[in-house]
Amino acid sequence: MHIEQRSPFAGRVKGIDLAQISPALAEDIRSAMDLHGVLVFPGQNLSQDAQIAFAQAMGPLELGFRRIKTGAHRLKYNELADISNVTTDGEIAAREHTKIVSNLANQLWHSDSSFQKPRAKYSMLSASVVPAFGGETEFADLRLAYDALPDWRKAQVAGLNAVHSALHSRFVLGDTQYTPEQIAMFPPVLWPLVQTDPRTGRKILFVGAHIREIQGMVLAESRLLVMDLLEHATQRDFVYSHQWQVGDLVMWDNTATVHRGRYFDLSERRELRRATTQEVQTSPEAQALPV
Repeated sequence: MHIEQRSPFAGRVKGIDLAQISPALAEDIRSAMDLHGVLVFPGQNLSQDAQIAFAQAMGPLELGFRRIKTGAHRLKYNELADISNVTTDGEIAAREHTKIVSNLANQLWHSDSSFQKPRAKYSMLSASVVPAFGGETEFADLRLAYDALPDWRKAQVAGLNAVHSALHSRFVLGDTQYTPEQIAMFPPVLWPLVQTDPRTGRKILFVGAHIREIQGMVLAESRLLVMDLLEHATQRDFVYSHQWQVGDLVMWDNTATVHRGRYFDLSERRELRRATTQEVQTSPEAQALPV
């Protein structure tokens, strides 16, 4: 496995076929993820079966939040999230369709499933149809972000806990039409704002769009703090931007990075599918706290 450095953290992997995953190769990829946080595997063209098999080799799979409102699923596996603007009948979704809201929500800096317990660990996104312009995915390294905090800010955020909510980022976009039953499916969870990666010992500034507030702080003050921290974490020096090609698979660590999609013409077809593993709790610090 050969890895080319593509940014201060992301790597481009050559010389492997993810459809031929083995326990030894899976462990090599985990070790590479510890270093890079984001890995790009070009030209894989994985089938749905192969993508699921690869994801299963990386950890237990999750279903996630996406299907709470979108209803019928057009992919073979429920564990594959349909990251597209295409409806179940194969047509491009109308502007008012819930899938369009999902596409827009993806343009906020976030970690997948930080609003649930267990949260997401690895996401593996595969491209089958890409637009002629736009639609890049950007990634920011939260380990580099913590390292670059000034000492006074590190002291300020030490010991603080953030409330993550699945619906907070949707409400920000005006997507408020949820039933009480849907809301109850995803109660908020609490995560330390500063965490330590149990595999590497590196400090992580765990921020993102799903944070509703900081526990114990005045709401306005806590939201301004989160905005400042997210602005710091996503400065250009900490960001890798991926220009999608058909057949690409990009894998990232949700506990160490945030990501966002970029603008594309929503009337142009874009089809990607994502498999995501759950984090296996390995230390008390990595566990969600009671809200």
